[in-house]
Amino acid sequence: MKKFAFLFSGVVLIFFLFACSENTSTDDKNEGKNEDSQSEEGASNKKDENKETEEKEETKPPQPYEPIKPAEDAQPLKDKLSEEEIAKMPTAEAHGGDRTRMVPVGETLVKGAEDQTDGPLKNHRLVAYYGHPNSTNMGILGEMEPDKLMEKLKEQAQEYSDADPSRPAIPTIELISTVAQRNPGPEGNYYHMTPPEQIDEYAKLAKENNALLMLDVQLGTDSVLNQVKLLEKWLKLPYVHLAIDTEFHVKEGETPGIDLGQVNGAEVQEAVDYLTKMVEENNLPDKIVLVHQFMDEALTNKEAIQPTKNVEVTLNYDGWGDSSTKMSLYRKFVRNESVQYGGFKIFYKKDEPVLSAEDVLKLDPNPAIINYQ
Repeated sequence: MKKFAFLFSGVVLIFFLFACSENTSTDDKNEGKNEDSQSEEGASNKKDENKETEEKEETKPPQPYEPIKPAEDAQPLKDKLSEEEIAKMPTAEAHGGDRTRMVPVGETLVKGAEDQTDGPLKNHRLVAYYGHPNSTNMGILGEMEPDKLMEKLKEQAQEYSDADPSRPAIPTIELISTVAQRNPGPEGNYYHMTPPEQIDEYAKLAKENNALLMLDVQLGTDSVLNQVKLLEKWLKLPYVHLAIDTEFHVKEGETPGIDLGQVNGAEVQEAVDYLTKMVEENNLPDKIVLVHQFMDEALTNKEAIQPTKNVEVTLNYDGWGDSSTKMSLYRKFVRNESVQYGGFKIFYKKDEPVLSAEDVLKLDPNPAIINYQ
């Protein structure tokens, strides 16, 4: 009996171990299936997210502008330059230094930069008229009625399309939307806002002419980001972009126009990031931020300024006077310090001489934006 009981106990033990083994195996298999299922579900979700992102990018609205068509007989820029001009920057720009070009003739991106956007500067350049409609002293925009202004602007843009047909020019209105003043005003911020109806008028003018509108801020004691928020209504329009006049941003106790103002690059970047988010959330065409500078002190911490996948950035040299000096300062402030694109301002009444389109396009790198005051 003891032997039988022992054998019976052994059989039961073997059966129990076998059953446990089967259960464990089944659990392992089920767990494996669950893991596989979760993995497949995760991959599927990721695939759906990627698809959604791709669809969003594919449905991004086109840029709302029409560049000025080059004349039929317009020649590529390289075909009009000598071998020396193709190999070297202008003597005036080099200012006694090495004349080796940083980038090939016709290219607008500074060395090492890239453009991840579908913005206007990727394949075109902007030719802009700067100023305020209520002032003849602040630029050509205030010297002419809107229709005549647009007619002359298109003629100026035509010169650049003909000078470099590979990069047709887009007519652009650069309207000063907040004007720095020496009086602190009721709020003590040393600027006044351009009347909204005037901004609306020039926004309509740009839209009707397939042009762009760039809203320029003269900051007073206000912050860059707050100025951007004041203009948000217009910046949400697909054809409106931002410009920042750095020299009018003063500290408490200082006065614009008397004290030289200054903007830190980190403040510019706040505006770039804000516009990037605005583009994404409102499904807008990509934007431009143009930053004016004519002295070292007016723009600091440039390395903080970084373009994004939705915003192109241009550093613009806007001093006036002797054109040779201006070209050398373009080299100093833009060529050697820019983060993506360069810009160059021309003063019809203060530059000596007033450079032609072809002279401007010999600069290294090619200015992506040329504004006239």
